[in-house]
Amino acid sequence: MNSTILVTGGSGFIGSHTTVALQQAGYRVLILDNLCNSRLEVLSRIKKITGTEPGFVKADIRDSKALAAVFQSNRIAAVMHFAGLKAVGESNQQPLQYYDNNVNGSVQLLTVMKQAGVKVFVFSSSATVYGDPQRLPLTEDHPRSATNPYGHTKLVVEDILESLYKAEGDWRIARLRYFNPVGAHPSGLIGEAPQGTPNNLMPYVAQVAVGARPRLQIFGGDYNTADGTGVRDYIHVTDLAQGHVAALRYCEQMQDELLTVNLGTGKGYSVLEMVHAFEQASSKPIAYDIVGRRAGDIAACWADTTQAERKLGWRASKSIKEMCDDAWRWQVAPGSWA
Repeated sequence: MNSTILVTGGSGFIGSHTTVALQQAGYRVLILDNLCNSRLEVLSRIKKITGTEPGFVKADIRDSKALAAVFQSNRIAAVMHFAGLKAVGESNQQPLQYYDNNVNGSVQLLTVMKQAGVKVFVFSSSATVYGDPQRLPLTEDHPRSATNPYGHTKLVVEDILESLYKAEGDWRIARLRYFNPVGAHPSGLIGEAPQGTPNNLMPYVAQVAVGARPRLQIFGGDYNTADGTGVRDYIHVTDLAQGHVAALRYCEQMQDELLTVNLGTGKGYSVLEMVHAFEQASSKPIAYDIVGRRAGDIAACWADTTQAERKLGWRASKSIKEMCDDAWRWQVAPGSWA
């Protein structure tokens, strides 16, 4: 393949694993990232896994001049858009930063794509667009009502993409609603490496297990769930990455499309179930305290994955044990920055 897939945010957690999957599928990848929550060393680690180091441009998606230069000097066939701020709690405290980065940045990117005549776009959306579920499992036609600014930025970009598709029908767009990505590459070379205090459950649990943090705070023990803690659909990041490759191939085969699919496992696990599974993987006790609920959180959500299976031929295959085993391998790997 001579043309290139531009992967924004490609040195981050999901972007790096998807870059690996793309390269292993035969695609040429150019990563664009401002490195606000990732490391340049990811590039050499991707090379160790795949044999090829992806191209890299350090730039911000809000910088239209930098974006235009990338499209002018590279033969871009499609864009996978991961670049964005992603912490629910932080979004409640810094909504303007989230709207500027996630919404304005996406508009800048789409505008430059249009000018360059590149109209294949795979968007990193989120199950947070469903808000507090009215029914489970969540199907793609469930009403959307985000309960926090992060989720609302994803919802707004989804609407922008729908408006764009209606106005210019030659776009091929995939809106991929992820559930809760966890785990790491089985090589132990790349994984989730949040800077500062982790916002997601798995890296926090791993840091407690390895002794880097004393205790886990579990937000809410009084939800209407089996053990009172929140229930989520956790998906292994390598499964998620394969879902992106499947979505890109689907878009490549279509004349025009606005595809919306859930990427999850279709199963829900509680926070405490995940904690106990990680104890098994690490052979370490996880000390935790149950504290008050966190603003913007919901009791439970998990995906209906019928659409992804039917349209993309994709299904998640990794177990909760594999998610925890791979996350722990990454946490304790020599040279890991987890």
